Amino acid sequence: MNRREWALGATGLALAGLTGPLWAQGDLAEGRDFKRVAEPVPVPAGKVDVVEFFGYWCPHCNAFEPALDAWAKKLPATVNFHRVSIAFNAAQEPLQRLFFALEALGLVDSLHRKVFAALHVQRKRLDKDADIQAWAQENGADAAKILDTMKSFSVATKVRQAKSLAEAFRIEGVPTLGIQGRFMTSPSIAGSQERALAVADALIAQSRKG
Repeated sequence: MNRREWALGATGLALAGLTGPLWAQGDLAEGRDFKRVAEPVPVPAGKVDVVEFFGYWCPHCNAFEPALDAWAKKLPATVNFHRVSIAFNAAQEPLQRLFFALEALGLVDSLHRKVFAALHVQRKRLDKDADIQAWAQENGADAAKILDTMKSFSVATKVRQAKSLAEAFRIEGVPTLGIQGRFMTSPSIAGSQERALAVADALIAQSRKG
């Protein structure tokens, strides 16, 4: 298994038999469906915190994104869902900064999926300023503003925070979902995209209970 990219698994477990809270049914097992964070990570009070660790460079994150996005849009107001882009090496850092720039500029909704498409469908490279400038112009975005934001102090701060958070969760591969600073699951851990999201729902429900 590649440390930096966890396989999504085959079509695997269907949702049949997963109706109702998995935790209450006793159908949720630590080590099989999720991992417990060794040292709980502090999260803001109030809402249940759910973070997706991902990288644009990761083909498994690209494959997971449609199902994850549909799931995230249906989460209740009591859940705070957010994405954190991480890099395991210097070559992945431009794409990490690109996400945080899009986030800072309020462009995630319009351009997030287009970054994945450029990399994994159109097979473009987005690791140099000229590449990102051309891609931004093709998609009607302000290339200069995106590039300036990528090099800004605020994005540099986000990169440091992302590294710190990934280390706190001990992230070794993506995509991974962190729930309430206490649990982690992923398509690789749970066996399929569908199972991972069902497990995340159960962990969210459990986190609400305390």
